Amino acid sequence: MFDLTSATDELARLVRGVSDDQLSAPTPCPALTVGEVLGHVHGLSIAFRDAAAKIDGPTTRTAPTDSTPQLPADWRAAIPQALTELGAAWRSPEAWTGMTAAGGSDLPGEITGAIAANEVTIHAWDLAVATDQDFHPCPVALEHSYGFCAATPDDQRDGGLFGPVVPVPSDAPLLDRTLGVAGRNPHWTPSGH
Repeated sequence: MFDLTSATDELARLVRGVSDDQLSAPTPCPALTVGEVLGHVHGLSIAFRDAAAKIDGPTTRTAPTDSTPQLPADWRAAIPQALTELGAAWRSPEAWTGMTAAGGSDLPGEITGAIAANEVTIHAWDLAVATDQDFHPCPVALEHSYGFCAATPDDQRDGGLFGPVVPVPSDAPLLDRTLGVAGRNPHWTPSGH
């Protein structure tokens, strides 16, 4: 068990820093614009909040590939609120025990919490580099994100959750190594994608 609040707060800060003219900009997520990443973040925040509470329903049973990310009209308020709720939900020790569902799959709570940390961390970086903002990852969430991504077998890297591993030097910073095992190029830029 660990506290996701620092990671969700950082992502909420980045969300609030996105301008309207950046919504159609490219991101390191293949084929997703900034607006679509924001819509995805909104959906995953609700899904992983509900997973922490062991809610079995549409929010936890819908696979990410089964829906197009929708950006709510009040996204500058709605997404940070959903992220706050996500962080709070995983402060409960019960969230980390037993089984739950997320993304349409039944998973142990401990694994689901690590996936939530990974989603928040990687998409925070996506938004930061796509919108020219500084990113300050939560060290604990980053460690869990790295562990989760590094453990994903190559045959499960289908371009959905992760793309192929991007080679990164073993002495690179943990953020760069995490991005590499998540299938991201740590040196991605909007102009060079």
